[in-house]
Amino acid sequence: MAPPVAFVLKGYPRLSETFIAQEIRALEQRGLDIRIYSMRRPTDPAAHPVHREIAAPIVYLPEYLHQEPSRVWRGLCASRHLAGWRAALRAFAADLRRDPTRNRLRRFGQAMVLAAELPDAVGRLHAHFLHTPASVTRYAALLLGLPWSASAHAKDIWTTPAWELASKLAECRWLATCTAANARYLAALAPVPERVELIYHGLDLRRFPSFPIRRPPRDGSGAEPVVLLSVGRAVEKKGYAGLIEALALLPTGLNWRFVHIGGGPLLAQLRQQAARRGLAGRIDWRGPLPQEAVLAAYRSADAFVLACRIASDGDRDGLPNVLMEAHSQGLACLSTEVSAIPELIIDGKTGLLVPPDDARALSAALVRLIRDPDCRLRLGAAAMQRLQQNFAMEPGIDRLALRFGIGQACASLSMPR
Repeated sequence: MAPPVAFVLKGYPRLSETFIAQEIRALEQRGLDIRIYSMRRPTDPAAHPVHREIAAPIVYLPEYLHQEPSRVWRGLCASRHLAGWRAALRAFAADLRRDPTRNRLRRFGQAMVLAAELPDAVGRLHAHFLHTPASVTRYAALLLGLPWSASAHAKDIWTTPAWELASKLAECRWLATCTAANARYLAALAPVPERVELIYHGLDLRRFPSFPIRRPPRDGSGAEPVVLLSVGRAVEKKGYAGLIEALALLPTGLNWRFVHIGGGPLLAQLRQQAARRGLAGRIDWRGPLPQEAVLAAYRSADAFVLACRIASDGDRDGLPNVLMEAHSQGLACLSTEVSAIPELIIDGKTGLLVPPDDARALSAALVRLIRDPDCRLRLGAAAMQRLQQNFAMEPGIDRLALRFGIGQACASLSMPR
């Protein structure tokens, strides 16, 4: 039986990271003993059902070192007697020279606490996200002389300097990433490219069961508006500012309504922008919601839109889970040609794609979806079929289970066609 694994997360639980929670729960069901170490306490007002099903105990590391000085001091005293103290200190000092920030000091402090408090039974560490969680994991693994691995997703890849990614890829045993675009970039930085493995998150179709598609044939000309839905945090990479501009360009005669689900730092700014563009009365800002409410929103909407873009700091989405969730409900999706989105959506066949930061092209595609209910029905049905065939969760979990030394792999997961 595989020894327990410590999963290091930036924050737990998070409504926007359902893919991590579903992975943890699925691995637990296959027999992996997981211990969760979170660098931050939860800030979301609710949790998803899957969070309540996870059995792993949770330990919260000191988010800011000055808030728990005695705990940090105990971590330092214990770490200095560990066999890997000198190796960890050398790695930290080398990183600090290139990144002389308080944030870097905080990560080493958290790593010392983690190393001091980790039960002896834990046999390996695993970081979700290759930026700060992997830093804490790497330092702690050096202190303890334990192997470590990681899962890389989106922001953690594209906003982390190449030198830091290369250092981590040189030391981790293996790394899983969720898009082919990510895998190509990381493999080029790794001393052993085979260390990087493409494993799609996929979707747990038990939590998003399909339902009979009976959406009304609304076309924007009648009394009932066509409902456009988007689920995502109000951050730059989601492209909501551009989406509002695209909505403002829609013909005045079309009857539509836009529903947004999600929190985020730009929410107030986006509401102000919508008001300036005369759209306040046509937008429903619902804030962050639990999975049950999000599922109901998918089922009551007519189309889904996510205008992803590359942010000014290089941040971008990988393969947004919400697109797969929308596909599971037979919902026609409109998105952009960014990162791995074209790995999921085939333009004109399973959804519509437009260039990022092109409000006119986005608006034209919205007009097409609003006015043509038959197109929405066709795209949604094809998207649901493609999801079920190529993006179910189980094959990826089978491969992760093998990496963690449990179970037998099912048939290997091939690249979607």
